[in-house]
Amino acid sequence: MRTAATPNVLLVMTDQHRADFTRGAGFALDTMPFLDALAASGTRLRNAYTTAPACVPARTSLLTGRFPSAHRVRQNSAVREVVRGADLLDVLDDADYSLHFAGKTHMYRAKEDFDSFAGPYWHERGPDETDAQRDFSTWLRSIDHGPSLEPTPFPLECQYPYRIVSDAIAGLKKRDPDRPFFSWVSFPEPHNPYQAPEPYFSLFDEADVPDRACGPEAAEAKGGTYRWLRELLEEKRPGYDRLWRRYRATYCGMLRLIDDQIRRLVDFLDDEGLAHNTLVVFVADHGDYVGDYGLQRKGAGMPDVLMRIPFVVAGPGIVTRDNATDQVSLADLFPTLCEAIGRDIPFGVQGRSLWPMLTGGDYPAEEFASVYAERGFGGLPYDADARPPLHFAYEGTMYDELNSVTQSGTTRMLRQGRWKLLYDVTGRGELYDLAEDPAELHNRWADPAVRDVRADLTERLLWWSTRVVDDLPRAAYEPLRTTHNYATRWP
Repeated sequence: MRTAATPNVLLVMTDQHRADFTRGAGFALDTMPFLDALAASGTRLRNAYTTAPACVPARTSLLTGRFPSAHRVRQNSAVREVVRGADLLDVLDDADYSLHFAGKTHMYRAKEDFDSFAGPYWHERGPDETDAQRDFSTWLRSIDHGPSLEPTPFPLECQYPYRIVSDAIAGLKKRDPDRPFFSWVSFPEPHNPYQAPEPYFSLFDEADVPDRACGPEAAEAKGGTYRWLRELLEEKRPGYDRLWRRYRATYCGMLRLIDDQIRRLVDFLDDEGLAHNTLVVFVADHGDYVGDYGLQRKGAGMPDVLMRIPFVVAGPGIVTRDNATDQVSLADLFPTLCEAIGRDIPFGVQGRSLWPMLTGGDYPAEEFASVYAERGFGGLPYDADARPPLHFAYEGTMYDELNSVTQSGTTRMLRQGRWKLLYDVTGRGELYDLAEDPAELHNRWADPAVRDVRADLTERLLWWSTRVVDDLPRAAYEPLRTTHNYATRWP
């Protein structure tokens, strides 16, 4: 039975949504005014990072609070290989929450795990029930992941964000009013195919799109998988980079479309008298190049445009704060929600609770001075000159950016302050000063002027690598656990 203090939870998630493309995050165009207003009413976490720049590994981290090396889902095709203890849905179910889902899945949980479920929606198809919906999905497949050069010839009501919000509202209307609810609304957008109907297609003119940080010359200069992916794209779609402004303008239009649907969803909660007692969390699974490096989607490397994600929390008890200091992870969301609903953090969770941070409590600054992430399927990296077996034919226009070349090997990442460090399985290191070099073009790993910085970050990466050693399975002995899952004893 719920009490007056038991909050509802609305989790809104986007796919392939980079953090810096709203005015509130410093972007020149006003792409998501409602999300920015929501952030201004609560806490915006500006230095939030995904655990991995791929959908399923990241979403598995959201559900389990564990990093890919622990939950073992390191590629999108490994969704059922998860290693975990109690996850987010287990904790919510044990707390007698009604569980609702609408949208893109890409996770190990299924329809039967929810009280209401609408989906799965993918990037080119949904649970189509009308001729118009089926025609829309056929059209999406026809543009071969875009970007479309014309407005989408279907109305807003055919777009997946509109339909997903409609489904989410329908599910909540059937909820048990005597139980708190958890509603996970998962948009496939702004992931490719890049398309939008009017007025969103024309809302942001190509001429008004801000210049990108770097173009194809940066992929060539960085070399390795960046150059390989750039060459693959050019082979598949010659001259594709000429459309980068159209690509960005459409991406911005897709963000506004999503924003309007988030507003519609929150307005429903307000109209139902539910908004005052609902925690609203907005996150993405990972980012998108959106033309930087002359690339689209994701795939090569761990640049901030892929790793940094939007992370906003608003609602009862959340302080108003624009937090540009603390480094947080997508893995931190699950333990945070545990504390928000008054439940213990399960054994095996590696993320840290942000609840003290979000509610104005005390917490150790050192705990959030750095953040960690992983990428790669394993093994050794393929030589960039090789043509190994891929999940698509080399001929034709189709390609998968998360392929045997771009994802081979293992890399671990650390962000601390202005610095970012990468270290891979071959012993190759990268070190970037993000304050001076936000596009990560100048590798200072071998620069003697920053030897002490490299040593400090390497030691911190070793600390993180030790910290994410998996504690599961739990056996006879009782490990010492810390408050909020911090690595330091607190208070």
